[in-house]
Amino acid sequence: MPTLILSAKDLRSLYTVELGLTAVERAFRAHGLGESLMPPKVYLSLPSYDGDFRAMPAFLDGAAGVKWVNAHPRNPEKHGLPTVRALYILSDPDTASPLAILDGTLLTAWRTGAAGGVASRFLAKKQPRTLGLVGCGVQARVLIDSHRALFGDLELLLADASEAAAKALQAEKGGRIVSTREACGADIVCTATPARVPVVKREWFQPGAHINAMGADAPGKQELDARLLTEGRVFIDDTEQALHSGEVNVPLHDGLLRSEQIAGTLGEVVSGKKPGRTSDTEITVFDSTGLALQDVALARALYDAALARGLGQPFDIVGNG
Repeated sequence: MPTLILSAKDLRSLYTVELGLTAVERAFRAHGLGESLMPPKVYLSLPSYDGDFRAMPAFLDGAAGVKWVNAHPRNPEKHGLPTVRALYILSDPDTASPLAILDGTLLTAWRTGAAGGVASRFLAKKQPRTLGLVGCGVQARVLIDSHRALFGDLELLLADASEAAAKALQAEKGGRIVSTREACGADIVCTATPARVPVVKREWFQPGAHINAMGADAPGKQELDARLLTEGRVFIDDTEQALHSGEVNVPLHDGLLRSEQIAGTLGEVVSGKKPGRTSDTEITVFDSTGLALQDVALARALYDAALARGLGQPFDIVGNG
């Protein structure tokens, strides 16, 4: 069986927000039900290059795959390249044949935006009217798309330390450029920054707010005032990953948060094992580190769509003897 090469151009013609939301929700449900396999991320830290690589394998519903992805925060200024770049290999678990090699950069952005949307669907109050974005980079764009697909034309409140970044997002998606404090007053707030000290304060949030904390994905990263975690109802995407590198990692290390204060995983909520929001006034928090299960679910959905539409370039990459 030839391996299908799917370029960024191919993926853009195949992807829809609805496809991403469906695949990622399926991944969360399987995670909550224990119907998947996901070994821990493997980190290859390279301080002298101001970055790291991560290998993220997973198995879900008859498909296996691994993503090789980097995080190089200084790439834009040093090389004019994106902070995150990735390659994905999708394999047949029965024959071990490589089914496809995909652009993993778009895959990463789309599944992360979809994860925030799924979290809001299950944890936010009904009929939200405003969406606050703290951080106006790539992730803000896909988060806006997923939330608009689910909740309609939300008012966007855009905040970023870079005025240029906020203006670029406004030109593309609309909304108002506001202070970080005002953005945090929205019904749903998505933080997507590389911060290592809190960028938002507890008192800026309204009763009943839902927060998607998307930025922390390595030890020492932290976006939220720890009081949001100790006073709110917190859901993580995966226990091992979150305790090691999620938004909860610093407060846990500093003794400000206890692991038993975490309400559960989003997968447990999606699968019906645990309740999500329990009142209209509590603050809910989703701590996203990014799951390899999300990658394999979306990669398989894109591969199936490519086969159905005859897209991609087939290659005989792996020999048979």
